[in-house]
Amino acid sequence: MIDMHRKFKEDVEKKVFDLRHRQTIQFNMSRYDEAVIEGEKQFSNLDLAREKAASIKHKTINRLDKYLIDFDSNFTQRGGKVFWAQNKREAVKEIIRILTKSRSKKVVKSKSMITEEIELNEALLKSNIESIETDLGEYIVQLAEQPPYHIVTPAMHMSKEDIAKLFHEKFDISDESSPEEITLFVRKLLREKFINADAGITGANFLIADIGAVAITGNEGNAMLTFSMPRIHIVVAGIEKIIPSMEDLQLFWPLLASHGTGQSMTVYNSIVTGPRQDKESDGPEEMHVILIDNNRTEILKQEKQRRALSCIKCGACLNACPVYRNIGGHSYGTTYSGPIGAVITPFLKGMKNYKHLSFASTLCGKCTEVCPVNINLHELLLYNRNEAVKKKHITFNEKMVMTGWKNIMKRRWVLDMAGQRSKSLAMNMFFKKSWGPGRALPEVQPKSFKELWKEKNES
Repeated sequence: MIDMHRKFKEDVEKKVFDLRHRQTIQFNMSRYDEAVIEGEKQFSNLDLAREKAASIKHKTINRLDKYLIDFDSNFTQRGGKVFWAQNKREAVKEIIRILTKSRSKKVVKSKSMITEEIELNEALLKSNIESIETDLGEYIVQLAEQPPYHIVTPAMHMSKEDIAKLFHEKFDISDESSPEEITLFVRKLLREKFINADAGITGANFLIADIGAVAITGNEGNAMLTFSMPRIHIVVAGIEKIIPSMEDLQLFWPLLASHGTGQSMTVYNSIVTGPRQDKESDGPEEMHVILIDNNRTEILKQEKQRRALSCIKCGACLNACPVYRNIGGHSYGTTYSGPIGAVITPFLKGMKNYKHLSFASTLCGKCTEVCPVNINLHELLLYNRNEAVKKKHITFNEKMVMTGWKNIMKRRWVLDMAGQRSKSLAMNMFFKKSWGPGRALPEVQPKSFKELWKEKNES
């Protein structure tokens, strides 16, 4: 079994000293920062909007069973089909069953993080079903045989030169092609895929309980083509995507747009209530919704951390996080990276193997500050750390260091007895290696704060 903690440290070591990588993501994120400032101006009272959104999601998460049953009932009344998947194995098995039964061999997909979570593309490939990503960023990383780098911007880590080189290698077009030329090339290529596709697979930004509908947003129009042109539409969604009412979209859509890409509203917003009805000329013949748990109920069991299920996957916390900005998305080794990923992954994939993600944080609180649904992410990371210790997912060295530190801090006289030079020696002995070769260990000053305070007040 892969030691995920060791792999994380090795991957981080490579990325933090990769100046080209850092330059690329810092440039891309700076453009995001500028856009968000403008996007948030549409709210006369942004704090109130966040509080209202948080309240709605809190209510929904705490009555998840009710709202999911309402969605199922209302959606199936219009001819849709709902499958409840306990884990990724059940979800993938059902999707392949639907595609096999309908003799579907060509599938188009719109951007969806949960299909990355269940590794759907790999499963379809093994079943000899062609699966093409139609979001430009997602298509780029699919060609590069990489997972998405970011929740919203899958190819954020690649410069336009990197992408031009990739398309030159894959399609023999000029390695000096501009972004516009590459976009037109992909547009022409994907149009043919849409026309010939047997089935389309999308995620869901929101599931609407009161009308039994799926809300899908995007900026390129590929999601709309994915669910409207093929004869079968399969929606893959986590159970936490539910919201009570269609009226809630007037709040959630602008929040998602402004915090995700800095827009007032995403370009394409669709509400799909089921397959094509009698006397309707457009839309799929069949529509299926795969509702996935995949350990989300493990998060739901947590009194504090369940609040993370309110996340609307805007990516704002990733863009704000100083750790993410330096180590990047791939270093996390998970589908969901950044602060939100560090909170939920230990429950989705196991605390023992992923508890280190909750420690990969400065706890500066910037993630909480920017969250559109007021998730207290930096506090939830602390609860995760506490959970890891309670379950004894700590090494012997970690336990000894923390026990020693606690005992010293509880006894002021021990600190006073140890001279400043002794403290410097202790720092070098116990922390130099863990501090890392790329950083200088802080120096202990000649005089302690207590000594300086005493001198000041005696003079």
